[in-house]
Amino acid sequence: MRINADFSKRAAVHFEDTPWVPSPAPGVERKMLDRIGGEVARATSIVRFAPGSAFDPHVHDGGEEFLVLEGVFQDEHGDFPAGAYVRNPPTTSHTPAAAEGAVILVKLHQFDPADRTEVKTRTGVPEQEQKLFQDAVETVTLQSWTPGQAVSLEASGGAEIFVVDGSYSESGEEFRRWDWLRMPPGSRFDATVGAEGAKIWMKTGHLAQLIV
Repeated sequence: MRINADFSKRAAVHFEDTPWVPSPAPGVERKMLDRIGGEVARATSIVRFAPGSAFDPHVHDGGEEFLVLEGVFQDEHGDFPAGAYVRNPPTTSHTPAAAEGAVILVKLHQFDPADRTEVKTRTGVPEQEQKLFQDAVETVTLQSWTPGQAVSLEASGGAEIFVVDGSYSESGEEFRRWDWLRMPPGSRFDATVGAEGAKIWMKTGHLAQLIV
């Protein structure tokens, strides 16, 4: 399966226009943002857990990164409420569940195989920017944009912009809650924030190595 698999091109997915796709686990559904592969895939998805749903125990050979958008995501390592940001590097394992239900943004099989850095942090509403993770390749932040703000970014290494809340417009296209935009390396992002402001999860720098 290949969804938005050409990383040299701009890609946008709007939450309200994208169907939920069942996963192998009962009660767990996904909206696929980008994907290369079948059930084991390099993938970026919004995943919804119905109350009481769970996955079987598994190892993340390629690593897992997620942001909890709604509810409480759980595993044997703890409870992760809305706003939690977690990086489970390659070789880590867990048994995901959500007793009361949850929605997460998750990225799979996108780690350097040698990466062993674990992150478990709570996010809030940053005054401007909260740095969640940074290494030699990528930077992950949570940003607060003010109403009407003009936002510009030189995406030399590419960028992913996910709307946690609020809205913005870019290239005449409006992005609202849980919409996702991927900008290719070498592009420029110019946006105008909506009247309610915006809370944005952003990852930059990580796509340059994928362009051959």
